[in-house]
Amino acid sequence: MARAVSVRVLDAPFHIDHPFDYALPDYLSDLARGTIVSVPFGRGDRPVFGIVMGEATPDRDVVLKPVLSALDPAYALDGEMLGLSLFLSDYYLCSLGDAVRCVLPPAVFASLGQNIYRVPYCTPVLTGEALHTLLGGKTLRSDAHKRILSYLAEHGTVPRSDLCRDLAVTPAQVSALAAKGYLTLEERETLRNPYADLARERDRREIHLSRAQMRAFETLAELQDTGEAKAALLHGVTGSGKTQIMLKLIDRTLAAGRTAIVMVPEIALTPQTVRIFCARYGERVAVIHSSLSAGERFDAWRRIRRGEVDLVIGTRSAVFAPLKNIGLIVVDEEHEHTYKSEQDPKYRTHRVCAYRAGVHHALVVLASATPSFESYYAATHGRYTLVPLTERFGGAKLPEAEIVDMRQELRAGNVSPLSHTLYDALAEVKERGEQAILFLNRRGYHASLQCRNCGAVLNCPHCSVALTLHTHPTPHLLCHLCGYRAAPPRACPECHDGRLSYVGYGTEKVESEVEGHEGHLTVLRMDADTATGKQVYDRMLDSFRRGEKDVLLGTQMVTKGHDFPRVTLVGVILADTGLYANDFRASERTFSLLTQVIGRAGRANAPGRAVIQTFSPANDVIRLAKAQDYVAFYESEIKLREQLCFPPFCDLVSLTLTSRDEGRLQEAIGRCADLAKSLAGEKYADTPLTLFGPLEAQVYRAAEQYRMRLVLKCRWNARSRAFVRELLLFASGLRGVSAAVDVNPLHA
Repeated sequence: MARAVSVRVLDAPFHIDHPFDYALPDYLSDLARGTIVSVPFGRGDRPVFGIVMGEATPDRDVVLKPVLSALDPAYALDGEMLGLSLFLSDYYLCSLGDAVRCVLPPAVFASLGQNIYRVPYCTPVLTGEALHTLLGGKTLRSDAHKRILSYLAEHGTVPRSDLCRDLAVTPAQVSALAAKGYLTLEERETLRNPYADLARERDRREIHLSRAQMRAFETLAELQDTGEAKAALLHGVTGSGKTQIMLKLIDRTLAAGRTAIVMVPEIALTPQTVRIFCARYGERVAVIHSSLSAGERFDAWRRIRRGEVDLVIGTRSAVFAPLKNIGLIVVDEEHEHTYKSEQDPKYRTHRVCAYRAGVHHALVVLASATPSFESYYAATHGRYTLVPLTERFGGAKLPEAEIVDMRQELRAGNVSPLSHTLYDALAEVKERGEQAILFLNRRGYHASLQCRNCGAVLNCPHCSVALTLHTHPTPHLLCHLCGYRAAPPRACPECHDGRLSYVGYGTEKVESEVEGHEGHLTVLRMDADTATGKQVYDRMLDSFRRGEKDVLLGTQMVTKGHDFPRVTLVGVILADTGLYANDFRASERTFSLLTQVIGRAGRANAPGRAVIQTFSPANDVIRLAKAQDYVAFYESEIKLREQLCFPPFCDLVSLTLTSRDEGRLQEAIGRCADLAKSLAGEKYADTPLTLFGPLEAQVYRAAEQYRMRLVLKCRWNARSRAFVRELLLFASGLRGVSAAVDVNPLHA
């Protein structure tokens, strides 16, 4: 019988995502499970990638299409990674192709030759007496040429870039010697490591922990020594020294011959953070984040795969690092929304950590000053071990915070975004030569443009959101969803009245106000408009750390992961932003943001101060954030969650349908709702489910795409997954409509 293999095609849509049998031609050896192959697919036999799932035994009468080629086994999915891909596909109801493309770096599926980096290496031809004679004679007159040959005699074969850097010579001078036969130039494959220079800054200083830190460390070490998969929540106030505990735990893990992963939010992955780990652990560290080029990420993945790395530092995708023998996984700032993917598979990093910890019998440490309610609930109910840190490291005090009622400021005639209290505090900071952080979670100059005659708000023509005024480089209206731009109109597009007024304010407006104030403050604005890339973002932070600006003003970028010793003042411009959003997590997000940004002040010797401006000074969320009292906030909010049956007391699952045709979308969502009610009442009558919808998505139209959804309250288990899978399979087969499932979405 001819050889055949079972293949899962990576480009197959969800409703036909199942194994297909392919013939294995004679020129290919037996392919192991997890091998990536190219196969013909569809009526046009388009070549696509697939994953070999195992041998196949098709019927004798069936004529199979052949496997076209196979990638190098070095890029195959091993048992753990294939198992993880299958888990993602099953748990989050996505295609296996989406899961595999999440687990493997994109370069694996691109032209590999484009992502393999080669550099010239120099090798000396002459050595010993022959070289001595050449250097002492008159054949070589160039001092640079003599230095090059002497350098090679001492160091042997080296990259040309290193030689040019160390001797301050040019590639042309090296090539001239190669042309004369005195050295050879050969291109060799090199794995790029953009953080190699940081690894040379060796810093292995002993870590000294306080008593509170030592107690926390010992608790975590005991969990690690059980040899079982364990999870702990390291709940420490801002500035409590969680990083030192992590480093001590990593030291212990690596000393035991095991490996570790440390994840931080993208916003906190600064050169300062990376330098701590690279200087301590050298070139056995790999860094993974979205700002690396495809080739750099591919090289980091290959270094990890080859066993050249013991420690991986990165953002969400670092959880898929192909490390062996993992002993520790750390999720720093675990409450951050960036740990939830919004692309298929829409996974939550914590769930993937639990899977990998189970495979490796590893310890997962979740760390935060404001843990997610799901994590804190698990810790207080025995699923995680709660490890508290209630005091700042080194005796530093939490900032003194005060609430300013902006209603009184308006009554007093102050229409500026900044209160008199905050202006006075900024002036005092300037006088003392210290620094301040101002936080406003809204970019742009004005939030919207409204007609005073008819009340119409100028919306994006492609999305159901208001346009925001920006002033740089010239005044323009911008949609923050699709990027649509337009010049500000002279009259209302609806009623043609010329009485238009701008409503609300953003970071551009605050920047203008602060710099124009008599205090002569210099401002560094950091938001999505100014921090346009990782390098720009890093340079801005370094500039502020050097004291080149008095005030760092920005959105969420300035709230987390930063340690500026000279910052003694934090100002929250509008604490109400987001507090009244149509989302059950609005209070939790607001409390977390306020607590985190307040914690940026007074982290060194000088005492810190925080000024919280709000139009709702009596609101419990703001009052408890001022007091930095997470436990009281949690205990109050969790009762409401339980009464309304919201996470962590249930799981929320949304089935979202998208279409450019609004009528077709309405028909499709109606059919899905009818099927859902029928299934819930009959086939799945034994499964506790509560169905809501059809509902418009929070943003009904985005980039000309209309969106509606069904929302399900349930316990996400095998039975409820089967229910939603049937709905998704039905919706995926409808023409002109795309469907996706999100388990515990960020915005519900």
